[in-house]
Amino acid sequence: MLSTFIIALREGLEAALIVGILVAYLVKSDQRSHLRALWSGVSLALFASLALGAFLSYTSTELSDKGEELFAGTTSFVAVAMVTWMVFWMKRTARGLRDQLHGKAEVAVSSGALSIATLAFFAVAREGLETSLFLYSNFKAVGAFSTATLGLILGLALAVVLGYGIYNRSLKLNLGKFFTYSGVALIVVAAGVLSYGIHEFQEFGILPGPDAFAWDVTSWMPKESFIASLLGGTIGFDTTTSWLQLFAWAAYLGLTIAAYLSPAKVKTPLNA
Repeated sequence: MLSTFIIALREGLEAALIVGILVAYLVKSDQRSHLRALWSGVSLALFASLALGAFLSYTSTELSDKGEELFAGTTSFVAVAMVTWMVFWMKRTARGLRDQLHGKAEVAVSSGALSIATLAFFAVAREGLETSLFLYSNFKAVGAFSTATLGLILGLALAVVLGYGIYNRSLKLNLGKFFTYSGVALIVVAAGVLSYGIHEFQEFGILPGPDAFAWDVTSWMPKESFIASLLGGTIGFDTTTSWLQLFAWAAYLGLTIAAYLSPAKVKTPLNA
């Protein structure tokens, strides 16, 4: 539940802030006539995100056991790569995101409603498609569908409330700290998804050592137990973890968090 809540809150708030910036620009520039086109683009992006989630779920259920292992492992690796890229992208562009979107919106307004709809679609779809893929992989890794769904709903609901509060200035939130802390949390969740993907590839036969366990605690902590589900949904813990899973999880977590929290390099002009 906690992992899906974090994913939905972080990605949902990013999308809400992007939409809020675009809406505010159109309102302040007296271009309210383009709001319908903007919301059309947002709606289409949300539909595309839901369609991707449905496609992934349907495809997974229609595959054979071996095919499902390959599919789940592949989508897990793709999800980790996309989330890692997006976390670092947001770190680089957060401060200039408003000006960047305003510039794109100014160009789009001069080109007509279709351009506004297209801008809104791609801005939101980038967040939505990534979220659908990451959530699917996380659902597979956690396994507890009901609690994971509850976390998803609560996270999205809170993201909408926060986004609206920030838009109408009734809520002040230190977005820098929020995205830093939530970025670390996403990296931790991604490490668990990476471990799950390795497990699936080991079961399929692509990677070695499926039975070389670093630990096997199922005798006193069943995989379906509350504690196992809680740890699995937060730090990616698995009751049967191979050495390869443990090494990949620790290496990804350590290297990625260190790089993410390192201060940005300041470019100094060259002396003439």
